[in-house]
Amino acid sequence: MFLKISMTTTNKPLKICGTSANDALIDQLRACKNTDEILKFEKWFNSNIESDKLYKRICELLKNRSISRALGSKWLLTLIEDRENTITNLSIE
Repeated sequence: MFLKISMTTTNKPLKICGTSANDALIDQLRACKNTDEILKFEKWFNSNIESDKLYKRICELLKNRSISRALGSKWLLTLIEDRENTITNLSIE
């Protein structure tokens, strides 16, 4: 079974698990060329996939050694910095 993750809107969240689903997730994240694309994918993933949030899935990929530490840290840093900016902006207002 191979699951291709696309960024189309669905009515029902998708369940993903398994090696091929992880491979599809990794491929989709690797296709993101900049911060905005990663954040856009995270928003889509968190609202359309019926599983853990994207940051938890990235941690699982790191734990299982499915991705390199450098790649995982790049993605996690992007997500964390976005949250910090959001919190800072809310604190200022």
